[in-house]
Amino acid sequence: MTTKNQQQLAFLIADLSGYTALAEAHGDLSAANIVERYGEIVQSTLCVDAQLVERVGDEVLIVASNLEGLIETAVSLRAKIVQEPLFPSMHAGIHAGTALKQGNKYFGSALNLTSRVAAYARGDQILCTDEVAARAQKVAGIEVLPMGRVQFKNIVNPVAIFEIVTGDERREAPVIDPVCRMQVNRESAPARLPFKNRSFYFCSFECAKIFAETPERYAAE
Repeated sequence: MTTKNQQQLAFLIADLSGYTALAEAHGDLSAANIVERYGEIVQSTLCVDAQLVERVGDEVLIVASNLEGLIETAVSLRAKIVQEPLFPSMHAGIHAGTALKQGNKYFGSALNLTSRVAAYARGDQILCTDEVAARAQKVAGIEVLPMGRVQFKNIVNPVAIFEIVTGDERREAPVIDPVCRMQVNRESAPARLPFKNRSFYFCSFECAKIFAETPERYAAE
């Protein structure tokens, strides 16, 4: 049951990958210009009732009551970022749930999980939770790829995570190193180990060694 200050909403948190490195390499002025341009791109991609409610550095929080509209906003934002010359990539997370609104701020576990999902995403990735994935599949031109279950800090149970992709970037689901969760290429992975009729791929021999010591711990992820 929700109170008058609680709302059922969809949340999108998106920020730029490698922003700190960019600032160190090119200076604060260049980084500030990137952030300013990023804000302009975000505003130009807002769909339906999506609203930019918070911006801290290169991270933005977009909120909407229409989940499909928020998904379209995320996809449109990524597409524009990809087309922007000399620009960092974006990574994002989407989740839906109940949140408490106080003034112009939102609070609650749904927002916290959105933040965890966004932080887990890598460059050019839009990740989401299962409810969002189910709705995303109904949006024309969008597919979802299962990424497995992830145990986030301060979240009691593992969370099923999915990647949102568009039809023009349809591809095989990425292979994930079960130890460090890094994406690896099947053909060029430094190490591969079999376990219980499955093959696991690793970004390094170090991860393969860790897996080999306690494979049951990682094989279920």
